[in-house]
Amino acid sequence: MAEQAQNFAEQLRARFSDATVIEARGETTLEVPPTQWHAVATALRDDFGFEQLSDLCGVDYLSYGRDEWDTDDVSSQGFSRGVEGKAQGRFAWGETLTAEQGDDGIQPVDVPGQRYAVVAHLISYQHNHRLRIRCYAPNDDVPVVASVTDIWPGANWFEREAFDLYGVVFEGHPDLRRILTDYGFVGHPFRKDFPLIGNVEVHYDEEKRRVVYAPVTSVEPRVGVPRVIRDDNRYGTAAGEQREGVKK
Repeated sequence: MAEQAQNFAEQLRARFSDATVIEARGETTLEVPPTQWHAVATALRDDFGFEQLSDLCGVDYLSYGRDEWDTDDVSSQGFSRGVEGKAQGRFAWGETLTAEQGDDGIQPVDVPGQRYAVVAHLISYQHNHRLRIRCYAPNDDVPVVASVTDIWPGANWFEREAFDLYGVVFEGHPDLRRILTDYGFVGHPFRKDFPLIGNVEVHYDEEKRRVVYAPVTSVEPRVGVPRVIRDDNRYGTAAGEQREGVKK
């Protein structure tokens, strides 16, 4: 099976020289330039037998590889509420650290060159292969990627979902409009800088006798800091001493 997977990866490298093949945890990912997204998808269907698209989604890489919770130390109670650095919603994409940069208490991380990406999962039943393909939208302000609905019609609703939740525009989609959020919804709720309380709230206005949209005033913005349980060898030591005491 491992040899078969290796041969498949080599076939992808030979066929798509401008793409990058990533093998990790027994899975294969083909990272495609945005200008070749549609052409590569067509070739995967026609030349490699990937007749089914099982999933397509958007990804927001804001805060990728960063953790603001204290995960190293423990208190005498065995849990910590320490917050270090800043995670999603607390900084802009342009402030994301690179491998050459650092900040107080924040470990440098490798971040993608672009913020938004589209990921699709493909299945080839005739060859018993699964493949993940990914491309990064070249423009973070208005992320645009070619639609693959003409290749796999089942991508229609998946692309509408990614447009609704992440704001990714799929060029060539036959009916690109929101699919999950309400009429008049402002913003894209799966973007990591989208406020947890939302941008607007809905209520019934007695004077106007209709439902109206207004800025959120009934909920205070907040960020929860959960208790994070830590492993502490003192608990094991205490349990061992207690067992020894019972035996004596």
